[in-house]
Amino acid sequence: MLNSEELAVLEREIVSCRRCPRLVAWREEVAREKRASFKDEVYWGRPVPGFGDPDAGVVVFGLAPAAHGANRTGRIFTGDRSGDFLFAALHRTGFANKPVSRSKGDGLRLSGLWISAAVRCAPPQNKPTPDERDACLPYAARELEVLDAKVVVCLGAFAWDAALRMLGKRPKPKFAHGAECEAGSFVLIGCYHPSQQNTFTGVLTPEMLDTVLSRARALSKVTREGDGLVR
Repeated sequence: MLNSEELAVLEREIVSCRRCPRLVAWREEVAREKRASFKDEVYWGRPVPGFGDPDAGVVVFGLAPAAHGANRTGRIFTGDRSGDFLFAALHRTGFANKPVSRSKGDGLRLSGLWISAAVRCAPPQNKPTPDERDACLPYAARELEVLDAKVVVCLGAFAWDAALRMLGKRPKPKFAHGAECEAGSFVLIGCYHPSQQNTFTGVLTPEMLDTVLSRARALSKVTREGDGLVR
């Protein structure tokens, strides 16, 4: 219950953030102009908070909201092809009660998992600057302080580098799909991002993502039980 209350306080702080002028201007411009296929929808157009189970043992850590995905729906990884691929995998591996995420009120629930991101506003060309990343990372750090999670699945090299920076890991291990490293009290697992560029070309397959998520679940159980890491 305490986790839920602290996360709710943090969520209110995140959604009201206006630290980065470039990101504020872009997210609000997208929300006003909209994509033609969503012209009748009301866009969220604000920073996107984390989402999931307050008692999560695993955190999935992404890059940033998509302009017409989470920036539209208000839920991380919701409303775009990357999210479709991710939530299907979360359902297959037992972390989600449904294989799709369409909107904040669609009844989707996560169990044992929390989804976060390095940057909470949709960036132009999906490319935050280093200053924007560093301004936003404290929100993710505070989520990790509240959650009892010990495993972080980093979706892509940007998320991997951001997590290592956030946790103060030096020297930085190189990103690779399936790579693992310890950073403080956490285990980080690298995973290719479920972008269309990766999923349409077979760089990331459903089986590959399922394997990473299953590994994360197994590691979270081990670290919570205090038996050391499985290698």
